[in-house]
Amino acid sequence: MYSMSKMHLLIVEARFYEELADELAAGAIEAIEAVGGTYERIDVPGALEIPTAIKYAADGSAKQFDGYVALGAVIRGETTHYDYVCGESARGLMDLGLDHNLAIGNGILTIEDWDQARARARRSEMNKGGGAANAAIRMIELKKEFGV
Repeated sequence: MYSMSKMHLLIVEARFYEELADELAAGAIEAIEAVGGTYERIDVPGALEIPTAIKYAADGSAKQFDGYVALGAVIRGETTHYDYVCGESARGLMDLGLDHNLAIGNGILTIEDWDQARARARRSEMNKGGGAANAAIRMIELKKEFGV
C-alpha cells in the first residue's frame, strides 16, 4: 500500500475573496496534515486561473506533486460572468484529471451569496477546503492502486 506520509500536494488558491480563501486553505491543510502529507501553496487571482496554474506545475515544475487541491469561490452576481467562470473552471479541472491523469480535489465554491459561501468554507460547518483535500488524497490513493 502507498505510504501517505510521502504524499505531497500543491494547494492552488484563488485569492479573490481573501476571507473565504483563508478558511478553505485552513481546512485543506488540516486534512493533508491529518494523513501525514505535506503541501505547498500558490495563489492565483481568480478561479479561472486555477487550472492553468495546476497545468504549469504539473508540466514545468522540477518539484513533484502527487495531487492538487483547487480552492476558490465564485459568487453569483448580476451578469452571466458567474456561469462562465463556474463552468470553465470546473471543465478545466476535469480536463486535467482526465487528459493528464492528475489527482485533483475541486474546492471551487459556486454559490449564490455570502451566507452560502461562509457556510461552505467554514471548517466548523461544511469545510469544503477539507473536502477538496480529502478528494485529492483519495484520487492519489486510486492512482497508486491502479498503477497510474
